[in-house]
Amino acid sequence: MTSNSQRRQTRSGIRLPLWALGVIGVLVLAFLAASSVWLYRTVQARVSAWEMTDPDFSGVVEPQPGTAVTPGAPAAVTITDDDNKPILSADAFKPWSGEERISFLLLGVDQRCDETGPTHTDSLMLATIDPVTKSAAVLSLPRDLWVEIPGFGVDRINQAYYYGQVYEYPGGGQALARETVAATLGIPVDYYVAIDFTAFVEIIDEIGGIEVEVPEAISDPDYPDNCYGYDPFFIDAGVHQLDGVTALKYARTRATFGGDVDRAGRQQQVVLAARSKVMQLNMIPQLILEAPQIWQTLQTNIRTNLSLDEIIQLALLVQDIPRENIHTAVIDYNYVYNETTPDGREVLVPRRDEIRKLRDELFAPPPVPTPVIADLPTLIPEEEARVAVYNGTAVFGLAAATQAYLEGYDINVTEIGNADAATYRTTQIIDYGSHPNTTFYLVQLMDVPPLNVSTGTTPEGDYDVLIIIGDDWRVPGE
Repeated sequence: MTSNSQRRQTRSGIRLPLWALGVIGVLVLAFLAASSVWLYRTVQARVSAWEMTDPDFSGVVEPQPGTAVTPGAPAAVTITDDDNKPILSADAFKPWSGEERISFLLLGVDQRCDETGPTHTDSLMLATIDPVTKSAAVLSLPRDLWVEIPGFGVDRINQAYYYGQVYEYPGGGQALARETVAATLGIPVDYYVAIDFTAFVEIIDEIGGIEVEVPEAISDPDYPDNCYGYDPFFIDAGVHQLDGVTALKYARTRATFGGDVDRAGRQQQVVLAARSKVMQLNMIPQLILEAPQIWQTLQTNIRTNLSLDEIIQLALLVQDIPRENIHTAVIDYNYVYNETTPDGREVLVPRRDEIRKLRDELFAPPPVPTPVIADLPTLIPEEEARVAVYNGTAVFGLAAATQAYLEGYDINVTEIGNADAATYRTTQIIDYGSHPNTTFYLVQLMDVPPLNVSTGTTPEGDYDVLIIIGDDWRVPGE
């Protein structure tokens, strides 16, 4: 028996060809908002001139039957390289078929002086997309956030990427960074995109810069250059047009009263400004014209575990998300407080209860029409859902007691047992199919947070809905 997060397929980091990395770069800086028209026309226009450098096509997903073709996309074309290996299947131009919420950890990597060794993350953003409600959210985490890094104790959150590289953690720095963010927020992290300073500057310049409104004057005479010297940065309050180098300085400086927290907010501002430039000013022709230069830069400056087909399918998905459905937040001083460690480091200690409230507000799906709970007992039998209850705690007999409790409400519990571990902190519900009434009733009966409800496709037993009991659950009255 595996947990919900463990059921997700784990992909190793891959080195993508030039055009795919370009797509990811635009997804990052335009908040995953590149249009399918751009992607399709770019592939058409440039396929004959692509130059691949040690391409790795292991991440290409085989076509899935039964998926509708997107209007205007190729219906029966598979793009290949010179050895007739598939680069991109025709299914890449079909809509994202999943209904489960997906999440991305966006990592800004502090790589300087053409270094190739272990490094830290300069920024962290967790983005999520809900394909059902066509909504998205971005939460910025300050780099000095004092958190538990799995296997390494308590430290600044930006150390996770570094430790993962230095100690050869399975999956590397990105894997440990993903696990750290997931443990901190209680949200599974499916994908990652890591981008360094060079790629950031190049993309901003390729779209002709961005417009931002600077809320206060910034004076940073000690701003670091791209090596280990200084490159002073000064900017007045007001509306400014920023090129790539200046945008990077604006996003990285900490020379304001809020320090690291203010910087996290500016990084979101820059990302959304780039998105607006691409989406509102019809930058597609210019991007296509200059695509080869973008691809060449991004080849060595971006890493991701997204497969090629997933990149295109996600772009088709996010084009339908309106700006008003994109919600942003920063873990600021409403959620942290300053502290100095015994060894003299200044860090931000999380106010965990407040962060949990922010998480639930930001990442919980928007309300959708649901049945009145009084009507559920009459609707549930129509779904004929077989429910399994697995004990994910060290409390003996909790699964059996939960079975008796649920059967008192006419829930058809057909199987009980132990989960793969006894360390689940919160209860999880996984729906293998379409049983919304049963799932909603279980949420009400067991007070399960919305973020702990997910969907699956292949159950490991003869059941339709799986409950993994966590330490937050006790049978009422016992």
